[in-house]
This record gives sequence, structure tokens and C-alpha cells, in this order.
Amino acid sequence: MSNYLITGAAGFIGARTSVILLEQGHTVTGIDNMNDAYDPRIKEYRLEKLRATKGFTFCRADISYKDVIDQFEGQKFDGVINLAARAGVRFSVENPWVFVESNVTGTLNMLEVCRRTGNGSFILASTSSIYGANPPYPTPESASSSEPLQPYAASKKGAEAMTHAYHHLYDMNTTVLRFFTVYGPAGRPDLALFRFVQWIIEGLPVHIYGDGDQSRGFTYIDDITRGIIAALKLEGHEIINLGGHEVITINNLVKLIEDLTGKKANVIHGPANPADMFTNWADVSKARQLLGWQPEFDMRTGTQKLIEWYMAERSWANKVLTL
Repeated sequence: MSNYLITGAAGFIGARTSVILLEQGHTVTGIDNMNDAYDPRIKEYRLEKLRATKGFTFCRADISYKDVIDQFEGQKFDGVINLAARAGVRFSVENPWVFVESNVTGTLNMLEVCRRTGNGSFILASTSSIYGANPPYPTPESASSSEPLQPYAASKKGAEAMTHAYHHLYDMNTTVLRFFTVYGPAGRPDLALFRFVQWIIEGLPVHIYGDGDQSRGFTYIDDITRGIIAALKLEGHEIINLGGHEVITINNLVKLIEDLTGKKANVIHGPANPADMFTNWADVSKARQLLGWQPEFDMRTGTQKLIEWYMAERSWANKVLTL
């Protein structure tokens, strides 16, 4: 069995990836600084479940500080999966510095850990936001990523470039995975699906930026996790889209949750945000070819699983901050 280092282990994707690898019999060292970029109660919930699992070791640390590299001196990892990041297109406009620290400097530090601790693969989580305003749809990896609309995407572009530099200099196996709007149980409360489920079930106003005709290519968390783990086997350097196979407008997303919950949404529209892309839709043919990856969850099934999780955890999940 293998030994993996996962950053952002208490985050949405990091926690689920850790769980799957542990279930497969691997060992995982998880790093997270447990910041308050969104309500930390949900991070504590994920981490508590990981701590109870055999083979998991937790390190509370900030990957943007250089001294984090020394904490792993002498260890051997078969792969470093860098899922820690500051995310959120709107907040990045308010505080771009923290995005550069976490997403660029943090990636550099984890690349250095990977270089020093063995010849394992390095996986970088990137974003569909990197494609900018007017890419072709569905969007292939070859589309331009040089015109980001906000500091979040710009910081991920910097992280991608640093990852390629380490591949070139040190012959490391590196894969950049561009995620498209991930959702599922215990997901990020600052994203639409968690928010809408909470707001509709609790009878709260549903805030939508713009007219709601903007759309997203949503992807269920377990599909994303399978893609991450499959990418550990790749050699060389690759950039691969993961997700975004099922596109739905925000208005239709609200209707889907209304249908699944049997509750009516009280929608309030606000002005559109210039930092937001109008849509995203992934061309995932490269993931099929290189990873044998195919999404297994459709939008209705995945949303139902999120709702079931919310209802089971409602006693505390209804208090999670979503604004």
C-alpha cells in the first residue's frame, strides 16, 4: 500500500479523497490550517471523521509558510495531492494577497516537499475559472487560460506554471486537474448547492446574483475523487479537466431542489458580479482517454444525496453560515 500527503485534508475534496484512499488501505498524512474562509464547523465535522480512521495522521499547518517543508524531512510519500487553496472568485477581489500566498507560494512549498520526499506524483487542484470569459464550449484543456477574470483564477494560473517548472527541472510526474463546480454531502457552504439546500429547507431567502440564467457544469464529489486517484498513475506532465459534464442554469437548480424537497424557494435577485463567469462546461474527453474516467452521478441523484446528508445532519448544519 502507498503513503500519501494530502493538503486541505479538512476541506471538501481533500476529506473525501482521504477517506477513499484510507478505505483502499493506504495511509494518509493530512495538512490543513483550519482557516475561517468559510464556517469552520463543517471542517471540524470532516476532520473528526478522518481522525477516527486507521491510517490517518493530521498535521495542522499552513502550506504558505516555508517552514512547513521541514516538517516532512526524512519522510517518503508516494504522492502529494495539493488540494489546499483559497477559493472563491468574489472574495479574491477583496483580498488577492491571501490567494497568492496560499495558491502560489503554498503550491511551491508542496512541490518542494514532493521533490525532497521521493519520486511520487504531484497532483495540483486547479479550476475551470482559469478559462476566462469566452472559451469554446464544451471547453478543452487547449483553450486559452491566460485571461483570468479575477485574482483567484490568476493565482491558480501561477500555481499551474510553477508545477510545470518543477516537472521540467526535476523530472517530477505532475498533473494539473481543473475542477468544474464540485458538490455533494458536507460540501462547501459558500457555494450554490449547499446554500440553496439550506435556504430552501429552512424557508430562508434564496439569494441569486443576476437573473439566474447563468449556468454551471456541476460534478459530484465521488466522481471528482475517482479522477484524482486515477491521476496518481500518470507519468510526465498533464493538464486535465475533471467534471462539468452536466450543465444547469441557476434558476433550474433552484427548481430541482424545490422538486426534491417539496418546498418552495423565496428567490431574491441581486446584481450580477463581474468576477463571475457566465457559464462553464467541460470537455472531458482527455480524462476519458488518459484516466478511463467517466462521471457516474447525474445531477438529480447527486443533489438528492446532498439533501439526504443535510437532513441527517440538520441539527447543526442549519446553523452553518452560508453568507
